[in-house]
Amino acid sequence: MVHQDANELADLYAPDAVHELPFLFPGMPARYEGREQLRAAYGAAWDASPARPQEVQTIAVHRCEDPEVLVIEQVVVGVNAATGERFELPSVLVLHVHRGRITHVRDYMDGLAVARAMHRLPAVVKALEG
Repeated sequence: MVHQDANELADLYAPDAVHELPFLFPGMPARYEGREQLRAAYGAAWDASPARPQEVQTIAVHRCEDPEVLVIEQVVVGVNAATGERFELPSVLVLHVHRGRITHVRDYMDGLAVARAMHRLPAVVKALEG
């Protein structure tokens, strides 16, 4: 995330992994299927966005009864390169990991905070009203 390296991120995932983002705003995909789709999507999103993550703060890591499942509370802190504004994107991740690779993620990121950081909040509000 901090390096905005889609290859580095995608390599953490199993080839058939699923990454879901159920709380993102209209116009954004809510599901990526497979490592290569994830690689392409994150690469394109990072190229198109002025948001520059600088740090991922881990608030808590919760272990589950299933040893392959973790729940992670985190905040991505960064700056909008176009405006210099600082942003914080809180999220909760439910990660399923098997043999050292991520197999499934439910990423409960604050979609409105993402829209605000990207200066897309008016467009999101318009889409929600329409």
